[in-house]
Amino acid sequence: MPRALSLTLLAAALAALSGCAGFVTNRVANAVSRSGDGFASDDDPELVRDAVPFGLKTMEGLLEDTPRHEGLLTALASGFTQYGYAFVQADADLADLEGKLDAARAGRERARKLYLRAREYGLRGLDVRREKTGARLRAGAAEARGALAKLEKGDVPLLYWTASSWVLAIAANKADMGAVSELPTPVAMMERALALDEGWNEGALHEFFVAYDATRTAAEGGGPDRVKAHLDRVNALSMNKKLGPRVSFAEGVLVQRQDRDGFVRVLQEVVAADPGAVPRYRLANLIAQRRAKALLAHVDDLFL
Repeated sequence: MPRALSLTLLAAALAALSGCAGFVTNRVANAVSRSGDGFASDDDPELVRDAVPFGLKTMEGLLEDTPRHEGLLTALASGFTQYGYAFVQADADLADLEGKLDAARAGRERARKLYLRAREYGLRGLDVRREKTGARLRAGAAEARGALAKLEKGDVPLLYWTASSWVLAIAANKADMGAVSELPTPVAMMERALALDEGWNEGALHEFFVAYDATRTAAEGGGPDRVKAHLDRVNALSMNKKLGPRVSFAEGVLVQRQDRDGFVRVLQEVVAADPGAVPRYRLANLIAQRRAKALLAHVDDLFL
């Protein structure tokens, strides 16, 4: 009797589970799509490097059952962008500094593929929020601006991660003129996001422009003064605790100016800072410190 009762209860439980499989999958998807938040305060970048791919593949598997899950699409756009930049791109950049050109090219190509993967998830997420937005963004800058005008504050996270991955993919292969011609669209996406919610993620949008406006002249809307203004805004929004923007400023502005003393001073300040002063910035700050150390080790290669 006990065995028969157990089998009966098991059969009933399986039937109930099969009836609410979509609900269960959706609950799991909700939880997994938020799981990346725990990485931000981790103090072991190598542990995160090893763990993230498994998490990303898990989310991709869940997405097959819930293909319009906005949280998963956002997390995948974010996750592949951050993994590609923090680990794959960083290794390629270091190889470049060390003169390992084949390794640098291979790393950049792998990073580019990860960024494109992230971009596709982001465009799908925007389509979930507003039908056909992704197709309009792909159609060129003029069509994109019409689509962007309809977006609202709640669209900013997907706008940011989609545009970030798009710009990074272009930068990873600047010889592809077809891809370079697409650049106005993701830049317009970032500008729209900045207009909608300039303080989002404690200055993340300004962080983008710290790096990007260093590549443009003042006549083109960029230049050192614009970069400094964005850096000041990031510092204000993040309580002066984000280290990455300072590294971007040193690379983008101080190298251009050939201000070696300023470059060394800023990066030494980054290296000396407490990366966990604000726990949610710890992992990003540790990665920024790693980049700062690599740049300081090759300062003679960057300055005449």
